[in-house]
Amino acid sequence: MDIIRNKERQQQTFTRLAMILFFIEWIRGAVLITFLPIYILTSWGLTTSVVGIAVSVHYLTDSLIKSFIGYLLDRYPGRTVLHGGFFLGFVGLLLMMTTHSPWMLIVASACLGAGFSPIWILCMSQVSEEKRAQQMGTLYVYWMAGLGLGPVMMNLLIGGGLSLSLAVIGLFFVAGWIMVGLVKMNKVSVQSVNISVGEQFVSLWNKVKKGGFLVPGMLLQTTAGGILVPFLTSFAISHLGLSHSQLSIVLFMGGAGVVLFLVPMGKWFDQVGGKWFLVIGFGVFAVALFGLTSINSFSAAIGLSLLLGCAYAALLPSWNALMASYIPEDSVGISWGLLFSIEGLGVVIGPLIGGWLGSSGNQLLPFQVSACLFGLISVVYLLSPARLFIHRNRGMEKLPNVS
Repeated sequence: MDIIRNKERQQQTFTRLAMILFFIEWIRGAVLITFLPIYILTSWGLTTSVVGIAVSVHYLTDSLIKSFIGYLLDRYPGRTVLHGGFFLGFVGLLLMMTTHSPWMLIVASACLGAGFSPIWILCMSQVSEEKRAQQMGTLYVYWMAGLGLGPVMMNLLIGGGLSLSLAVIGLFFVAGWIMVGLVKMNKVSVQSVNISVGEQFVSLWNKVKKGGFLVPGMLLQTTAGGILVPFLTSFAISHLGLSHSQLSIVLFMGGAGVVLFLVPMGKWFDQVGGKWFLVIGFGVFAVALFGLTSINSFSAAIGLSLLLGCAYAALLPSWNALMASYIPEDSVGISWGLLFSIEGLGVVIGPLIGGWLGSSGNQLLPFQVSACLFGLISVVYLLSPARLFIHRNRGMEKLPNVS
């Protein structure tokens, strides 16, 4: 009975963390993808470069602080860390909504990034190996639902004015913070952390350095995605000729593609494994992204958005399994924090590169460069040794030749 109750309690904790992830990603998507590019540029008179810097600083703070967050999560209850994060996020939102200063906007964006940083590490640390496909599928559904519905709803709310948009953002923030109070969990690590931070870092590095293209691949894919963040809304409206409502539908269809195929793809990957999910996923993603630069109709945008979603659903489970293979079991929190920090640097670099590319006046260039980077990742994984893609769910506790 105790075992059953423990499993029920763990599942309840996982579900509540997933709900918190949904609320956080909804706010992140609504603010970074829609609120900043529209209200900040048009209503507050700030420049595109300021918005690009604010987005980069958000992800820079989110990335840099993750290692420290992992350190805290190995030693303190997750709920305590989450409460601290929501307080920082509240400060960031308050500053963002009450000041028109470029520097204060950047500070606010940094606070928001720091406040949102703990949730992904907590969620990933609660995924059990025996249910990885099912739980990761569920987790990504909550993530995509939040990140997708945020911009969609915000585009629909724009017509109602600034006050309505701010009220809904605040409502989602409060709902997420209330959910934190319902989470019951201890430290992230299963066992007590009795090794130093330096030893934990060395343990992770000994695994990662034998992982071939793992670290460069993490940086490239997040850089490629980050290039597009400041331009998604403006590109869809000015180049594709979509209205805000049509853009909402396109974003929704892309998210629907991910949600519908994510769990089946995850279970399929757990059965067959290998590198082909990454190779095909990144390859199709690159082709579909490049195709966006040559269309001019609403129906074509919907079709490519669905294709992008399906490709993303194919590569996410395999990418997660690849990363999870490098996590030492005696330092889960800080190890996930370090990997997320490395991965997040690309999101920091991406908007800066995108801003530089967009300054040429060619709206297609950021999308073409991003598509080429995703295509390069697909080719490199195609040429990488198959042994690097064996993961624990297929009968291997550790990667071959990894100490």
